[in-house]
Amino acid sequence: MALIEWREEFSIGIPSVDYEHKGMIRMINQLHEEMSATPSRDTVSDFLGEIHALISAHFALEEKEMREMGYDAFDDHKDDHERLLDEIRDIMDEFEENDPGEFAEELSRRLEDWFTGHFRTRDARLHRFLKDRDAG
Repeated sequence: MALIEWREEFSIGIPSVDYEHKGMIRMINQLHEEMSATPSRDTVSDFLGEIHALISAHFALEEKEMREMGYDAFDDHKDDHERLLDEIRDIMDEFEENDPGEFAEELSRRLEDWFTGHFRTRDARLHRFLKDRDAG
């Protein structure tokens, strides 16, 4: 069962960004599936590394788009990106210090909270900004 299901409310209206959001959800769901089985430390570490790299590249794209459109909350959104990348690195460190089987549920919960929390707050505001800009 998927940890995170794509919902249209996750869409911000920039096709390249939304495409990457869907890819991140797929990657997080794959990791969750791996963690639901008998996770190997190497496999999970590889997934976490890929998620971190994917998210870093995604944030760079999103920040480029926000700069180009003159997004009024750019600094706050960028600060949240930096905080989230720090959290992913913390998760990676904690995983390395814990038994994969015992950390599985915690890891899934934190990734889901992290991803959906950012969508509900920062990305939702960006979506509203785009809708207002396009309507005006």
